[in-house]
Amino acid sequence: MELSTLISTYREALEVKYADALLPSHRRALDAITRCRTAQSGEVLARCNDCGQLEWHPCSCGHRSCPKCQNHEATQWLTRQRDKLLPVDYFLVTFTLPAQLRTLAWQHQRLIYAALFRAAIQTLKQFGLNPKHLGAEMGMTAVLHTHSRLLTYHPHLHVVVPGGGIDRTQGVWKRTRYQYLFNEFALAAVFRGKCLHEIAQAGLTIPASVPKDWVVDCRHAGRGESALEYLSRYLYRGVIRESHILSDEQGQVTFRYTDRESGNVCTETLDGEDFLWRVIQHVLPKGFHRVRDYGFLHHNAGQTLQWIQLILQVVLQPIAPKERPSFCCSACGGAMKVILIKPSSRDAPLTRSAQGPPREVFV
Repeated sequence: MELSTLISTYREALEVKYADALLPSHRRALDAITRCRTAQSGEVLARCNDCGQLEWHPCSCGHRSCPKCQNHEATQWLTRQRDKLLPVDYFLVTFTLPAQLRTLAWQHQRLIYAALFRAAIQTLKQFGLNPKHLGAEMGMTAVLHTHSRLLTYHPHLHVVVPGGGIDRTQGVWKRTRYQYLFNEFALAAVFRGKCLHEIAQAGLTIPASVPKDWVVDCRHAGRGESALEYLSRYLYRGVIRESHILSDEQGQVTFRYTDRESGNVCTETLDGEDFLWRVIQHVLPKGFHRVRDYGFLHHNAGQTLQWIQLILQVVLQPIAPKERPSFCCSACGGAMKVILIKPSSRDAPLTRSAQGPPREVFV
């Protein structure tokens, strides 16, 4: 099942049922996914390096919520994060907004999501710098998710944290205790205070029903690679894989998911327009960054990271940059080179490609 087909089938019903909730960013995403890999997104002319055959290929839309696009970008991100891995224990810390704040978050997404980032990172930094806990500067990679496994609205922040930090005063690396970072309940209490303060500072009214006890999950994540691989799945390709969409019958769409508690594979069946809403509601505000690095993992802290790698005696292996996948010739199976780019607008001039296609051409 292709998401673009479901959009074409149920978009009219979606527009009627969710007219008051659909935002311009949602409609832009729907338009982009619908025209992905069609002539409406532009075309490229490729020539086979072996037999010289010419073929036209449609471009991808490049939208970060499209399940067909930006696999290369996700691979590049994962490669960059792997280059930063240290030989220490890693932890995955999840900060969750309580249900009582989700309506406010939906109404003020940019403000609340930014507050969620600041509150979570400030909490971890505070615990890390406290000599009673660690007494060192930490590095963190944070990724915002707004969906549950059932695709319902559930804003939360995943933070991958190396188990330790750099003490600049002594020039040493301080490790955390074995498979233990910080107390979850203490993290939750501080996170609650900081998050509510951020929301109040933004001029928003905090609901009186906000609970006293919030949830922060802190678990050991091995050497970090598995946590990064998990987070990379939803960075650039939307909240559901098309392989998880099982059927579209009699106006109802069935998809599969893995139950968080039992680990069993389950299915959910929804009316077509309700399924589209479950998917499209997670489109982020334009220009909002879903993933952010902090501390010695920030892109401006390269010297600090090199210092840490030297202290920990990390042996860096040269990694060749992964090239974008090329088109394969339908006649001989050889690799093809893009020689001409036809933009989506009919009036735009054709562009010759000397160095290969621009970034948005390939998936």
